[in-house]
Amino acid sequence: MRRLILTADDFGLALPVNEAIEQAHHRGVLTCASLMAAGPAADDAVARARRMPGLGVGLHVVVVRGVPLSAAGPAPARRTRPSRLPDNLVAAGVRYFFSPRARTQLEDEIRAQFEWFAATGLELDHVNAHCHMHVHPTVLNLILKVGREFGLRAMRVPDDPAGPRWLRPWIRHMRRKLRQGGVRTNDFLLGLRHSGAMDTATVLRMLRELPDGVSEMYFHPAIDSFSGAEPNYRYREEFEALLSARVREAIEAAGLRRIRYRDLLDGDSPAGDPQVTRMGIS
Repeated sequence: MRRLILTADDFGLALPVNEAIEQAHHRGVLTCASLMAAGPAADDAVARARRMPGLGVGLHVVVVRGVPLSAAGPAPARRTRPSRLPDNLVAAGVRYFFSPRARTQLEDEIRAQFEWFAATGLELDHVNAHCHMHVHPTVLNLILKVGREFGLRAMRVPDDPAGPRWLRPWIRHMRRKLRQGGVRTNDFLLGLRHSGAMDTATVLRMLRELPDGVSEMYFHPAIDSFSGAEPNYRYREEFEALLSARVREAIEAAGLRRIRYRDLLDGDSPAGDPQVTRMGIS
């Protein structure tokens, strides 16, 4: 059976995002949302999530392009907390890999975000990272190290069949690490090339081409414009795609089962290579 996870990222970024996610779950096809611990509207997102027990809420770990949660708490004098996380992904990746001090700060930040999520009392459905930074081996290792203490059991693998070829070795490394850790995953992620542009036509086309296995589509919906929005993202169109009757009908016509990440945990084995999964070998 082909299964489909439909996730909204950046839950907690802004009130128009939170409202879109709540409506897309109640009136549309959305099954999951990824929550930003230091998002400006994070408290509102938590309140909404508590009203939606059927929504799979995960932690959207932010280690770039955001405000560090740990900067607000007490810290030893020997550590200087930045007021903002790095904006340049490549520079951040190099620093996290080579600098012991940066890795210490990174682990502190990741731990602070897991602690914040645990304090909400919400069930941890899954984990992923802003800008897919959990593909980075240092970030991945620290998320797994800290996440084990907080019930991490499922994680997104950004494996888009049409994604860039240079990413393949990192995806293979990521899958090996997650298998070793007993962490469940999706087989494919659809939308990597269309981030911020998942309109109805694009989603319908993807549904027609959906591979076998467990696929995830991810979105950035919002009901209106807001401060801090990505300038080229079509938030309203993504929201409308999640509410679209045509999208719902296409999912039903294809016999797809809409699930959350937690639904992979009921007797399933950790997902491996998609080619192996497709042949029915666990």
